[in-house]
Amino acid sequence: MPDPSSTTPTLLSPNSVLANALLRTIDMIRPRVKAMRPARIEFVVGTQINGAPHLGTNLVQTSAFLLAQQTRRTFRVDTAVRFSALDNAPYDVVLDPETHHAYQQTYFHALGKDGIADLVTGYYKGFFDSLSDATDVDYLTETYTDQQTSPGFRAEFLRTLEVLDDLKWWLNPSTGVIHTRLPCPACGWAEKRAERTRLIRLDDDGAVFTAVCHDHGDYELYIDPVDGGYLDLATLYRNVVKERSFTRDTSTLHVMLKGGDWAFGCQLVDGALAALGTPPGAMPVRIFTPQVLSATGGKLSKSLIRATGTAGSGPGVEPWMLTTTDWPGSTDQYVDALIWLVSVLLTDPKHFFRSFTAHELGRLMSARPAHLATAKRARDMPIYKQYYDLIANGTKTVEVRVAYTSMQRIKAGDQIRFTCRGEATLTQVKRVTRYANFDDMFARENPAAINPTATPVEQLRAVREIFPPEKEALGVLAIEIQKV
Repeated sequence: MPDPSSTTPTLLSPNSVLANALLRTIDMIRPRVKAMRPARIEFVVGTQINGAPHLGTNLVQTSAFLLAQQTRRTFRVDTAVRFSALDNAPYDVVLDPETHHAYQQTYFHALGKDGIADLVTGYYKGFFDSLSDATDVDYLTETYTDQQTSPGFRAEFLRTLEVLDDLKWWLNPSTGVIHTRLPCPACGWAEKRAERTRLIRLDDDGAVFTAVCHDHGDYELYIDPVDGGYLDLATLYRNVVKERSFTRDTSTLHVMLKGGDWAFGCQLVDGALAALGTPPGAMPVRIFTPQVLSATGGKLSKSLIRATGTAGSGPGVEPWMLTTTDWPGSTDQYVDALIWLVSVLLTDPKHFFRSFTAHELGRLMSARPAHLATAKRARDMPIYKQYYDLIANGTKTVEVRVAYTSMQRIKAGDQIRFTCRGEATLTQVKRVTRYANFDDMFARENPAAINPTATPVEQLRAVREIFPPEKEALGVLAIEIQKV
């Protein structure tokens, strides 16, 4: 994408407590990177699968991809985006007329695995594929249902049961009742606030709970790390268990991307993590993205608008901001506009660590240079200086990459903008050929087109120093290019 600093519209942001500490937004994670030296960094963004996304949701997701891109360039480490599709969002809520207890059914229990897959595909796959292509950042998608079945997640849940008395006031400061919803195995409905869910036994093998269904009466569920019922944990509880389970992977740093309204809730999450004995070096790293506000100063909220009508949004909120699938253009055009907007916000931490009204974000997006809306999209691809110079002077006409998911979508006719140290060279793809490994590729490609300054033996040694065996095992791509 073009450098937004050269085309940034007038954007005034107040001073902040970070003004004298940060030069770049991405420096927020530098202390943990220095301490941990991770082999990989994943930016984790979770979204409730309960309808079409609004602008705030897509802003968080776009920020994840751009921060992953900047992190890879800054710290020279593999990065990716992990998208958590929260399919335990409530699909329906009913009130038991006799007991007046509320019961809810999750999207997963209402729609099933295939229905959730259709929702994720319909609302997010094209959007994420487009973000991945534009930023050259891979992503992986997981549902909450899949996450809660993992042994690591369930083992951490069982550990929380050992210190429930220390956790309960962090997870529910008002009543101390933790919302551990364990859906009825017969119908999938669960008591929304878990008032009658009881832990009756906890031992080395697992835990036994009892709960009450509005249709099927009392039931019992056994939970262990590899088996048992569905764990539909309330928002704060889910985040505590998820962030604890991420610490099991000591080679990967997980960075939580959250909307600015989460800054308040994370005080409680951190208190619960401390109560679990989480060491300082394992506490989660979080980046809070700009919050999108209505004209009243409150968070732009579809549920508020449903409850109050247009009074919940105020002037300046366009229809596509509430249902972004209504954007009047292609997915790529929408993604490119968002990338330009977030790139502007990332030019200065004062712009990023703040909130914006929807009206102001609309103004910024309308200030995007008109020619960018019609320009052919180019994928940014960072490259080492010695290879960049060869591409820039036209002597290197084949670029070699491993077959990451995002790379597999490159095709003839695409444009690639190779970047290095503030320089950029635009090229067009003539051909993409996939090989099983580097040996196979060098046996069929012209080595002089890959690097005219090195012998085939030197090139093979160099490329394997860049891409270790586990990367080579993904497959190898030879991308033939020409300068534009």
